[in-house]
Amino acid sequence: MCGILAVLGCGDESQGKRVHVLELSRRLKHRGPDWSGLHQVADNYLCHQRLAIIDPASGDQPLYNEDKSIAVAVNGEVYNHEELRARLSGHRFRTGSDCEVIAHLYEEYGESFIDMLDGVFSFVLLDARDNSFIAARDAIGVTPLYIGWGIDGSVWISSEMKGLNDDCEHFEIFPPGNLYSSKEKSFKRWYNPPWFSEVIPSVPYDPLRLRSAFEKAVIKRLMTDVPFGVLLSGGLDSSLVAAVAARHFAGTKAAKRWGTRLHSFCVGLEGSPDLKAAKEVADHLGTVHHEFNFTVQDGIDAIEDVIYHIETYDVTTIRASTLMFQMSRKIKALGVKMVISGEGADEIFGGYLYFHKAPNKEEFHQETCRKIKALHQYDCLRANKATSAWGLEVRVPFLDKEFINEAMSIDPEWKMIRPDLGRIEKWILRKAFDDEERPFLPKHILYRQKEQFSDGVGYSWIDGLKDHAASNVSDKMMSNAKFIYPHNTPTTKEAYYYRMIFERYFPQSSAILTVPGGPSVACSTAKAIEWDAQWSGNLDPSGRAALGVHLSAYEQDTVAVGGSNKPGVMNTVVPGVAIET
Repeated sequence: MCGILAVLGCGDESQGKRVHVLELSRRLKHRGPDWSGLHQVADNYLCHQRLAIIDPASGDQPLYNEDKSIAVAVNGEVYNHEELRARLSGHRFRTGSDCEVIAHLYEEYGESFIDMLDGVFSFVLLDARDNSFIAARDAIGVTPLYIGWGIDGSVWISSEMKGLNDDCEHFEIFPPGNLYSSKEKSFKRWYNPPWFSEVIPSVPYDPLRLRSAFEKAVIKRLMTDVPFGVLLSGGLDSSLVAAVAARHFAGTKAAKRWGTRLHSFCVGLEGSPDLKAAKEVADHLGTVHHEFNFTVQDGIDAIEDVIYHIETYDVTTIRASTLMFQMSRKIKALGVKMVISGEGADEIFGGYLYFHKAPNKEEFHQETCRKIKALHQYDCLRANKATSAWGLEVRVPFLDKEFINEAMSIDPEWKMIRPDLGRIEKWILRKAFDDEERPFLPKHILYRQKEQFSDGVGYSWIDGLKDHAASNVSDKMMSNAKFIYPHNTPTTKEAYYYRMIFERYFPQSSAILTVPGGPSVACSTAKAIEWDAQWSGNLDPSGRAALGVHLSAYEQDTVAVGGSNKPGVMNTVVPGVAIET
């Protein structure tokens, strides 16, 4: 991933303004430490901080068409760029960058080209011919993007909030699947799949078709000119990613250049049972496996840096981001610049444990739609920013546009959790890869119970965070929380502690509004709380709050305000993260 910053129509063409824009762009340098570029046309500034994954030698940005009348700064990858280049036979390309096709596609097709792109991306394109610009964000919001407006009439667009928060009168999240045009001065949705309307699909489940779609999603993400690996925890999602990548890796350009054995990475506290599970999967797949050990104190010490980079005060996101942030630093130190991870499967297939209580297939499907639409504020934000903090790119094949369309077209009756039929959460995904002749994974890994990310980081980790927050936030402070923080008022000392840190870095009201709120149990949306009467009295984001479902659920008689929510057993599964009890 890279970092982009655009300042458009600011009315100031001076050297002083250029220097200021460059200074702001450097706030994104962690995202792209390999090169910096700035393109200026009158009072329009287009900046780029590059992480070189494809064509490291010549793919510096901004990128241009033949006469440089069109310039584009891109964060992301275009997996079908070779196919698109073939369709642009009359155009001359300057680099081997996968993103250069965007400038030429715009020249050929105008704004209508965006749905042709198979990949994840955020970009700003400046057309000097009429002094106009467009900006767009990928379908799900895998890449982060913000848009702001200056009091001088300028429009600002940045990969991270820290690039624009000090200079804009108002700013907000750039909505995924949308295009912004300077001519229309408004957003327009370019991504409109059938599932987005939440209409209940009826396509019968075909396990081989689902498997094929996921294999294609992984294979296209093996496109790289630099060393890479996979995040592996021993849980279902990351293990499937690793299994498919290992099976298809040998024939890739990367294997010819960097060797035919795939590298896998896992992080956890010493002695964690999940480190053992990840090692078991790695041995089964024949990967070169790397384990990194951290302590609870290591994580606590990193919290302020994590909040600065992740740009949220959401409790679950911060809990889950911390060791991914730590692990990314270790991975980058090994010379690896890209990893593939398992985010998104739980939203698509209803893998969170609260889906056990879905009353019917209609509500099950509608909840998966709501979860996918919100991913850009949670797991996508966490995965992208926690890795990009150290100049590491993460790719997420479960959020492949074509795979989502395939998976979300299946009749949700097949996704329903049915113990009477032997169907646990994500059964249709597990069944699709249950190959007796050529097993992708050991059976007990393939059919292991789900753990959400922050629980998988370890219950002792979460309890340690709560204890640390309690030592920094007094009861008296909590009593005034609704006056100090009237929007998304923190209801726990842990939430209050994170909010204090967040507002120290991002004090603007616009920043506060970028973070979602509302009641949740076990990562549910507010609507799903209606599925079980007990949940309304136990609004905890932990998977252990799924009473009667989670193997280590909170004891029902201890779930109370001020009570102790201690697990009896621990069973963890996280993309590349594992922690002991």
